[in-house]
This record gives sequence, C-alpha cells and structure tokens, in this order.
Amino acid sequence: MTARLVYVMDPMCSWCWGFAPVLDALARQAEAAGVGLHLVVGGLRSEHSPMDAAGRERIQSYWRAVEQATGQRFDYQAGMPAGFVYDTERACRALVAARLLDVAAVLPLAHGIQQAFYLQGSDTGSAPVLVDLAEGVGLARDAFAERFDSLEALEQTRADFAWAQNLGIAGFPTLLAERDGQLALLTNGYQPLERLSPLLARWLEQGAHA
Repeated sequence: MTARLVYVMDPMCSWCWGFAPVLDALARQAEAAGVGLHLVVGGLRSEHSPMDAAGRERIQSYWRAVEQATGQRFDYQAGMPAGFVYDTERACRALVAARLLDVAAVLPLAHGIQQAFYLQGSDTGSAPVLVDLAEGVGLARDAFAERFDSLEALEQTRADFAWAQNLGIAGFPTLLAERDGQLALLTNGYQPLERLSPLLARWLEQGAHA
C-alpha cells in the first residue's frame, strides 16, 4: 500500500503563502504516520507585459484579504516593483528542478520563494534570484542552474500544469490525499489547520486499518 499527500500550489500564489504554516503542520502530521508529501506546481499566471499601477493595486487587495484571513505578512511597499511581469512559470520550474535534484529541498525552496516574493519584494521570476534561493536551501548552484534550464525540467513543469488542469483543479492551494492511486480531496482553497487536521487524521486512520 502506498500513500502520500499531493500538494498542488504555485509559489507566487498569495493564498498558498497564507496556507504555508497550515501545510507545514499537516505535512508533519502525515510524516509522523509515515506518509510523505509530493508537491505539484499548478501554474497560476502567465503574463507577458509589466504590471501597471491598477493591476498592482488589484493584486495587493488580494494580499490584504489573505493577510486578514491567515495572519501571514506581506510587504506592500516592496512587492511587485515597477516593471514587474507576473509570470509564475519560472518559479514553478525552479521547484520542479529542485524535485529532480533532491526531493527534500522542494518544500524549503517553495517557502524561500514565497518569503522572497511576499516579504522582500524580490523578482522571483528571475533566474538569478531563483538560483540564489536554491543555493540558500542547500542545492549546488551549478547543478541547479543546469537542471533549471534543462528540457526535462521544462517538460515536467508543463506535465504538472496539465495534470492539475486535467483534474479540474482551478484554484490553489489544493491538497489531496492519495492511497493506492485513489485521490481524496482534503481542501481546494485555504482552510485553517483546525478544520483540516481532523480530516487528515481520519484519512490516516483509515489507512492504518486497511
């Protein structure tokens, strides 16, 4: 019997940033029962032009809603500076590259990208920024940069996007519990830990008695 949590997210999705502490707690709860976490990138936005002032204000209104609901902080002054292009493909591909190199580095890198984007105003669509962040979680710069630029990482990123779309997952964060190929939805969208932890506990208990 195989079991895992499947976390579908985008590191530049504000609700995923809000969900980060909840996800960490759920991952620890699952790990204590011998169940690991697999991260799938969803591909939130693919813009090609710099964001204008109206777009920045609209996005930051979402950030305020996330902050109010979850308590996660944002740097509104530094976030999305002039010239920022809101394309999340590279940030997603960075997580796939990390997954190809060291699965244990994926979640730390996701958190690193989130912190850089939401708390430091970094352009996490920039390859050099992503290489720095990957090095910060223990991945070798050259190995990461090579894998990030590889056709394999590009194809697996697109495969992740397609997998989420084929399941009809349109919003992030989405957390699934998978046992022997069967998927159960724990949440589509943000939910607090006190609501999700009992759901996960029941699913883990069912597996223990299977």
